[in-house]
Amino acid sequence: MANIAFLGTGLLGGAFAEAAAKRGDSVTAWNRSIDKVHALAQFGVKAAATPAAAVRGAARVHIVVKDDAVVDEVIEAARSGLSPDAILIDHTTTLPALTAKRAERLHAAGLKYLHCPVFMGPPAARNAQGIMMATGPKALFESVQTDLAKMTGRLEYLGERSDLAAVNKLFGNAMIIGLSAVIADILTLAQASGVDGEDAIKLLGLLDLNGMVTGRGLNMAKGNFTATFELAMARKDVRLMLETTGNRPMAALPAVAARMDQLIAAGHGAADASALGIDAVQRP
Repeated sequence: MANIAFLGTGLLGGAFAEAAAKRGDSVTAWNRSIDKVHALAQFGVKAAATPAAAVRGAARVHIVVKDDAVVDEVIEAARSGLSPDAILIDHTTTLPALTAKRAERLHAAGLKYLHCPVFMGPPAARNAQGIMMATGPKALFESVQTDLAKMTGRLEYLGERSDLAAVNKLFGNAMIIGLSAVIADILTLAQASGVDGEDAIKLLGLLDLNGMVTGRGLNMAKGNFTATFELAMARKDVRLMLETTGNRPMAALPAVAARMDQLIAAGHGAADASALGIDAVQRP
């Protein structure tokens, strides 16, 4: 049994605290809305009135809050209660530049800090599923590796560069948000065409999206835009999509069309449609 603390018990933090208590850890938690902590009492989670009270005696302090400003605020509020050997484990999605500065500042002050953002929702957090990334001093990570592995289906240590997990979290969330926007447009296209949305989604299951990432995506990253699907032809197809949906609200495709028009005007119409990323990479 470990004595651990959670600062922030929203949907994700609360799920983590619940799971930890069920595993047998002694869990104390703080949240601005204390009712959210009290709701965890049924699992054995103890409520603390302040961050400093929550972390007193804790070997690990898990931070799951909104943003950089709140991370800094709760760490400062907790410092008077931290034991010398306590390890701060920050699961918050944060700005990479501020994450690097935070890590440097905390390590210089003698505090132990790892940034460990996750790809998981509350159900995954309760059931140790999903992905957790970690960055920070290797020895520090190794000292809690076994404990972190109990919280997730997959634990990835990305190295000592303190902002790298923050960067990769943005990569993943960009994919999730971008994909959601494109799916929204597909559903709008289906609606405009009199096709059931569930049937449209089932068709997407026939596409090898992983293959597209490892094939087309790696070619893009290498700056290889040799055409297999010309940008000008892809723009024509996007025109057909937009004409089909009419004046219905669209989430992503109008912006894609505008970017295609810029690139075609710049002379890239015969390049592959993946030339949408031409300005993001070094070209041969």
